[in-house]
Amino acid sequence: MFTSTLGHLKEMVMRRSKPTAIVYHLTRKEKIKLGFTIFSGKVLAVTLLVALMKIIPSLLATPAHAAETYTAHELVTFNSLNTVWVLVSAFLVFAMQAGFVMLEAGFARSKETVNVLMECIFDTALCGMLFWAIGYAFMFSHGNGFIGQNWYFLIGAPDTYEATGIPILAHWIFQFAFADTTSTITSGAMIGRTSFRGDILYSIGVTGFIYPIIGHWAWGPDGWLALMGTPGHLFPELGQGFRDFAGSTVVHTIGGFISLAGAIVLGPRIGRIFLRDDKEKGGLQPSNNLPMATVGAFILWFGWYGFNPGSTLSAMDGQGIGRIAANTTLAACAASLSAMALPLWFGPNKGKFDLAFTINGLLAGLVAITCPCYWVSPLGAILIGLIAGIFLYISTLLLEHYRIDDPVGAVPVHGINGIWGTLSLGLFATGQFGATGPTGADNSAPVKGFFYGGGWDVFKAQFIGSATITIATFVVALILMWVINKLPHPWKLRVEAEAETNPGGLDMFEHGVSAYHTQE
Repeated sequence: MFTSTLGHLKEMVMRRSKPTAIVYHLTRKEKIKLGFTIFSGKVLAVTLLVALMKIIPSLLATPAHAAETYTAHELVTFNSLNTVWVLVSAFLVFAMQAGFVMLEAGFARSKETVNVLMECIFDTALCGMLFWAIGYAFMFSHGNGFIGQNWYFLIGAPDTYEATGIPILAHWIFQFAFADTTSTITSGAMIGRTSFRGDILYSIGVTGFIYPIIGHWAWGPDGWLALMGTPGHLFPELGQGFRDFAGSTVVHTIGGFISLAGAIVLGPRIGRIFLRDDKEKGGLQPSNNLPMATVGAFILWFGWYGFNPGSTLSAMDGQGIGRIAANTTLAACAASLSAMALPLWFGPNKGKFDLAFTINGLLAGLVAITCPCYWVSPLGAILIGLIAGIFLYISTLLLEHYRIDDPVGAVPVHGINGIWGTLSLGLFATGQFGATGPTGADNSAPVKGFFYGGGWDVFKAQFIGSATITIATFVVALILMWVINKLPHPWKLRVEAEAETNPGGLDMFEHGVSAYHTQE
């Protein structure tokens, strides 16, 4: 009896604790009032949500609102966010030096490893000094269409760079990381037979003069290629200036063709056998440490997420940053696959999955997408990458045929695919995207390539810029390398023969130390 009563009471309490039970005991009038209250709350919530959807985009930079006027407080906020974004990107680009060191040391012979490491460190230190003293002034200050003429030693430079809102020193360190990349690319094709003193001399020429002066043409505020196609400048009827979003030409083609000039002047390493001379023993010499080279390639890939997205110089262009990062990824993936497939089907190592080609393939894709990354679609990025892998393979075999010794593939990766990436913009630009800016994207003047109905004008502008910079770089670099190679030892570009032939190689000859306990 007692147990039954207790269970009945427990059931009543549980029922009355539920909302449905409460509603059940309300009067009809109370139920109507409750329903009206709930409905009114939902209407109010939807109204607030719609209002927020209208208000929030107006506080952020979007293509539709990029041209609006912002308060001083909003601009300070934007500029602070953009500055942090640029600095973080600069640190990522600088971290690529670790990737370059590992890649080059991995592809080199063991007896020239210390020499590679020393050159990369020295190039970075020298580049910092020269880019502070004269390089940044030559490249980014106002002057004329060919060279900047102000801000030497950063004296007299403004607080912020042009209309970016980025502090001048933040912009300087970002661009220093780019300049350092160019100087490091140069050393890759010259491994194993360059004297360290000769390296000092050509590095001064590259980072102090060739890169910043030629780079000014495309990236300077009054560079003749940047202003090409506008009234009062060259080819106004073209209606297009030269575009290179993150440096397929300015960084990679310049670095790649300086490498080619150096490799030609130096000649091949002693003992290097080419395929055309011996089908069995010829070809690239065995790499010192492929695991190290592979890790270096992945570090470079990671650093490229500062290289390309960071070139927006704006954290407010969210759509642009995301698109660039995705395109960068897809191009690298596609190029590595095509560069892996071709040696499997053709060539001297037919039937083998070649790691070296696969590594350089992903790098070729990254180089190629660096110019068009802002203006192409993911599909376009994949096609650009696939073709980059093909160009890498063909150009590597051409260097081998013409007996040009490039131990790391700097010329095919950076030189040839820098050209391809620059030209690809004129083919694959979708016609949807215009320019990035400190408060967001401005798509009022989108870039449209040939395959999207834009005609050949963009391609023509890209061809003019790429051809001009490529030829100028190669000719000047060839003269520089030839002159240095005519100097007496130890300043001559090519190291003494005994440095190459002794068991300790350049490591013992130039630095007196070996990277490993044994030599190969």
